[in-house]
Amino acid sequence: MAGWAREVLTLQLGHFAGFVGAHWWNQQDAALGRATDAMEPSGELCPDVLYRRGRTLHGQETYTPRLILMDLKGSLSSLKEEGGLYRDRQLDTAIAWQGKLTTHKEEEVYPKNPYLQDFQSAEGVLSNGVWRIKSIPNGKGPPPVTNVSNPKPLIPAGSIKVWSDFLTVHLHPRSICLIQKYNHEGETGRLEAFGQGESILKEPRYLEELEDRLHFYVEECDYLQGFQILCDLHDGFAGVSTKTAELLQDEYSGRGIITWGLLPGPCNLGEPQKNIYRLLNTVFGLVHLTAYSSFVCPLSLSGSLGLRPQPPVNFPYLDYDATLPFHCSAILATALDTVTVPYRLRSSPVSMVRLADMLSFSGKKVVTAEAIIPFPWIPGQSLPDTLVQLEGNTPWTPLSACGDTFGTRCYAQSVVLRGIDKASHISQLPSGTPLPSQLHACPTGEEVLAQYLQQQQPRVISSSHLLLAPCRVDPPYPHFFSTSFGQQGVVPGCPLRSTAVQSIPVFGALRSSSSLHQTLRGLAKELTQLDLRRWASFLEAGMEQDDVEELLQELHSLAQCYRESDSLTG
Repeated sequence: MAGWAREVLTLQLGHFAGFVGAHWWNQQDAALGRATDAMEPSGELCPDVLYRRGRTLHGQETYTPRLILMDLKGSLSSLKEEGGLYRDRQLDTAIAWQGKLTTHKEEEVYPKNPYLQDFQSAEGVLSNGVWRIKSIPNGKGPPPVTNVSNPKPLIPAGSIKVWSDFLTVHLHPRSICLIQKYNHEGETGRLEAFGQGESILKEPRYLEELEDRLHFYVEECDYLQGFQILCDLHDGFAGVSTKTAELLQDEYSGRGIITWGLLPGPCNLGEPQKNIYRLLNTVFGLVHLTAYSSFVCPLSLSGSLGLRPQPPVNFPYLDYDATLPFHCSAILATALDTVTVPYRLRSSPVSMVRLADMLSFSGKKVVTAEAIIPFPWIPGQSLPDTLVQLEGNTPWTPLSACGDTFGTRCYAQSVVLRGIDKASHISQLPSGTPLPSQLHACPTGEEVLAQYLQQQQPRVISSSHLLLAPCRVDPPYPHFFSTSFGQQGVVPGCPLRSTAVQSIPVFGALRSSSSLHQTLRGLAKELTQLDLRRWASFLEAGMEQDDVEELLQELHSLAQCYRESDSLTG
C-alpha cells in the first residue's frame, strides 16, 4: 500500500496515449533503479504516488502502475489483456479443477517485437543501478545496437507498430480494458468521432467495467489526491475521455482531475476527412473536458491545433522524426515527467488541486506546456552562468500547438528544472570578484531559479522547483540525440556517440498565457467556416447542429478568459 503518499490514479485513453504512457512508465521504472517489486527507494520523487504494491497468487510481491488504460480491438499486439505478471487464466483453472486437464496452446497471432523480446529475455543482473547483460538468447533479426555502459538493446523506430512493442513494465490484470466494438486497424469499424466515444460509456458493459476498475484502485488508496488523464484528442477517444472525466467529477468530487490532451504529429493534407474530424474532435474535447477537469493541457509537437499546416517544433539537441509516434511520444512523456513533478514530490508536494487553482483561476481552464529538452547545461558550469548565457531569450519549445508564448502576457506558471548537480546550483566565483548578474549573488539554487523567473516574467504568479534527479532516457527510449549532446551533457564542438546518453537535464513549464486567446479564437473561426453538411457522418455519430452552435459559444467564452484587457493589470 502507499502509506502516506498522496496517490494518483492514471488513466490512458487511446492509442497515442498508449505510446506516451509506455514511455512514461518506462521512465518511471528506470528511475526506480531496481526491480519493480523492490523496497521503496529514497529520492526526491515518491514512486508510491504512481505505483501500487500487491502480491501474486504465489505470494510474490509486486509493484505495478496504478493505471487504467483503454484501447481498441487489435491494439495490443503480443501483450495479453490481463498482462503477464500474475498467474494466467489456465493456471487459475487448474487450481479450481482437481481432475485431468489438457492444455491446447493457440499459436500467437501477434509475435512479440524481436527487439523487445531480446530486451526482456536477456539474462542479466542489476549492479550499481546498471543492467549487465550476459547474453542475447533470441538471435532474431539484425544485432541490436547496445551501449557499453548500459547494454540494453536499442529498438529501431521502424520496428515499432503499437505501444506494447516497447513497453517494458508489467501491468496489473485490471489495467487494460479493450473496446471490442471498434477496430484499431483497417478502414472500417474505426472510432473516428467524438459522439461515438461518448456513446461507449453510455453502454452498461463498458461503464460498469470502468467503474469496477476505478473502485478497485481507489478503495485501496489511503489518501487519493486525484486523477491524471492521458487521452487522445484527435479521434473518438476525446468523447470517451469527456465521459470519463464527468464520471470522475461526479463520483470523486474534490479530487484533482488533470487532463493531458494528446495529439500525434502534423496532420496529413492528403486526407481532408481525417483532418476535419481531427479539428472537430479536438475542439469538442477541449471545450467539454474543461467542464469536468481541474485544467486541460493539450500536448503535441505539431505547430497548430487547427487545419492550417504548420511545421513541427524544433529542439536544438534532438534529431527526431515528427512522423513517428515512437519519437513524438517519447518527447511528450519526457516533458510530462518534468511538469508533473510538483504533485509527485516526497517532501513538500504541491497537490493537484493546489496546482490547478494557481494555473486556472478566473476560468482559465486550458494551460500550455513548454520545455527545453535537453537543457543545455555543461557539467562544472554554474547554474547562474548557464541561465545568463541564455541572454533573456530562453529557448523554450512550445508543446501545446498553441503558438509561441514569447512576448505574450503570462498570468501564472509552474516551472521545474531538473538534473543539475548540487555543486553547480550557485556561483563559484572567488570572494571579491565582480558579479556578472543578480543570479550570481543568490545563496541557493532555488533562489537562483526564482530570481531568473522573476526577471523573465515580472509580476507573474509563479511556482518553481529545482531537482537533482534528471530524466531517465535508457533504452528503449529513442536514439535521437544530436552528436553535440552526450552522457555528460552539452559538449560544444565535440561530436559524441549519442548512445552514451542515459539521463538528461530538462527545463519544463506549465503556463496560463494570453496566447490562448488567439489560439481558441482561431479554432472557432475555422469551425465557423466549415460546411458541416459535407461532414454529416460526424454529426450522425451523436452530434447535432445545435451542439456545434453551443460549442462555438462556449469556445468564444473560453477564449475571452485570456484577453489581456480583461485580466488584472500587473
